[in-house]
Amino acid sequence: MQQAGIPLAEKLRPQNLDEYLGQGHLVGPGAILRKSIESGNVPSMILWGPPGVGKTTLASLISKKLIRPFYTLSAVSSGVKDVRAVIRKASESGGNAILFIDEIHRFSKSQQDSLLGAVERGVITLIGATTENPSFEVIAPLLSRCQVYILKDLTEEDLQRLLIKGKLLLEKETGKKIVVKETEALMRISGGDARKLLNALELSVNAADKEEVQLTNKHVLAVIQQNMALYDKAGEMHYDVISAFIKSVRGSDPNAAVYYLARMIEGGEDPKFIARRLIILASEDIGNANPNALLLATSCFQAVNMIGMPESRIILSQTATYLASSPKSNAAYLAIGKAQSLVKKTGDLPVPLSLRNAPTKLMKDTGYGKEYKYSHDFPGHFADQEFMPDQLSGSTLYDPADNAREQEMRARLKRLWKDKYGY
Repeated sequence: MQQAGIPLAEKLRPQNLDEYLGQGHLVGPGAILRKSIESGNVPSMILWGPPGVGKTTLASLISKKLIRPFYTLSAVSSGVKDVRAVIRKASESGGNAILFIDEIHRFSKSQQDSLLGAVERGVITLIGATTENPSFEVIAPLLSRCQVYILKDLTEEDLQRLLIKGKLLLEKETGKKIVVKETEALMRISGGDARKLLNALELSVNAADKEEVQLTNKHVLAVIQQNMALYDKAGEMHYDVISAFIKSVRGSDPNAAVYYLARMIEGGEDPKFIARRLIILASEDIGNANPNALLLATSCFQAVNMIGMPESRIILSQTATYLASSPKSNAAYLAIGKAQSLVKKTGDLPVPLSLRNAPTKLMKDTGYGKEYKYSHDFPGHFADQEFMPDQLSGSTLYDPADNAREQEMRARLKRLWKDKYGY
């Protein structure tokens, strides 16, 4: 019989590093964090990665391996008083305890400050988990005392292996035969989150009252739609709503955008989290189609920081509706992607001599900076010269999109460069 009340994801939580799925770059054989764990010399750390990739599990496995006192706090519900209570307990038991703080990015500056002394003295080894970039969310003094480890999305192979483990355990507990006919819906619903995958699997199996359960895309989607509140009991919908918000702005629907914005505000979402997403979107999805979008989004973040709630909701609404109504272009986003791929493929090609810095006489004598044309000395502030390494001459990475502003840019580039870049 199935253990009542214990979710499948909890039952399948790995008990050792060999059972841990994914993150081979950190905890695989010979990997940096695994060596550290096996030596017993674990630093304070920040685990940064998307939801459901094993941050909490990894912290628990580290504590088990090191056989140390283990304390857990959630930044959503804990304050300075709770932090101090844990530090006091750790001190009384001789120190060297592990304190795991989930969603550490939600801790205020004063809450993070309260950790500094204990981390520095070694009373606690801090393990913080965050889905946000710690460079922005963790105060510099604390960040400097921690090693940051980046956890990656689980691969489809990882999720398929987890699906098989979940299926076998459910068959054993329920006595049902489970036939996995299609996995696309399960994978799509999970979004790379192991917990969401197992929640969806468990709900889909429990919803079938037959001895043989046929898991098809249609069955899974029907069950999840009917049980959305239950499915989201651990708070996964947070990520679905921010995703819907971003896609609504990208899709130029200000009505849907402000609806999802309201959902996040009413749900207690951090307004700075929303504002940061808008800054990224302003460059990724609007870019040079409307450069003012980035300026407004950046001003929005600064204003939200200064004003706070509830008034920040108005600033967020203005920015979200403006960005949603703006012309769109992902040309800048595509350009840097192409450029990085090109760099990986071609390596460190020599910079043309005419563009090199020439701080010494010897460098000047050997041609550094020679023949460089200072653009402002020429008509129209433009001089036709080669800026790319010789092997990449004529490579086009920025392709202006089909909107009024970027078409003006395309026309100007065409006038300047003629047929060189195909503009």
